[in-house]
Amino acid sequence: MDSKNINALLEKYWNCETSLEEEQQLKAYFRGKEIPEQLKETAVLFQYFDEHKKKNLNDSGFDQEVLSRVKSPKQGKVTRLMYNTMRIAAGIAVLVIATVLVRNEIRKTNPVAVEDTYDDPKLAFEETKKALMMISKSFGTAQDKAKKINMFNEAQKSVQKDDEDTKAKL
Repeated sequence: MDSKNINALLEKYWNCETSLEEEQQLKAYFRGKEIPEQLKETAVLFQYFDEHKKKNLNDSGFDQEVLSRVKSPKQGKVTRLMYNTMRIAAGIAVLVIATVLVRNEIRKTNPVAVEDTYDDPKLAFEETKKALMMISKSFGTAQDKAKKINMFNEAQKSVQKDDEDTKAKL
């Protein structure tokens, strides 16, 4: 094949416009020994394609390796540990945010509380009681939301299990 024809076929190949026959011509040409210097890099690419086309995933134990990694018991423990850590972190975040919000609310409603000093212990006790009641209400709301999320997670797991059972039966 002449270099003009090869260059035209390569141009079509790079633009994804070649037919299967034209691609076979290119592959046959690059399998040959006499390749011009300017096409050496392209020849390496086509040779790479030929080499890796012969490889088979079953020969390399690919399936067994993937299944062993998926079914690894260590991964389940790590996932549970990470899930529990995330739950604890979320609880701490809720506590910090609730504290900041309560403190800001107290400062807005009672300018005396900004100074954080009370001469009368009974007044200080009453203000502390108000703040703790506000936090308690916030936690009750957060707990209700967490229960809804937990119900959603359980329903999702149930649906996934049903899907897996259905797939296993097929």
